[in-house]
Amino acid sequence: MITAIVLIEAEVSRIPEVAAELADLVGVDEVYSVTGGVDLIAMVRVPSYEDLAPVISDRINKVAGVTGTNTHLAFRTYSKHDLEAGFDLGLDG
Repeated sequence: MITAIVLIEAEVSRIPEVAAELADLVGVDEVYSVTGGVDLIAMVRVPSYEDLAPVISDRINKVAGVTGTNTHLAFRTYSKHDLEAGFDLGLDG
């Protein structure tokens, strides 16, 4: 599973609508409204690298109100939640 953290700039007047639309997109697992240099953060999880472009370029960037994105790829997961989920699936050895 490939995880991408997408930092999203949006039109201020549309942040709630943009967040709701993003959350409904296939490949987008979570969307957070945040403080700081960006307006939203989306967690994208897809089976392969080839599946990233359709989600980010073809879906996220085309949502009305999205003015920019900056994508970061995760190398390794250190979250207890994700590690425990892997063990639940029998990936422990």
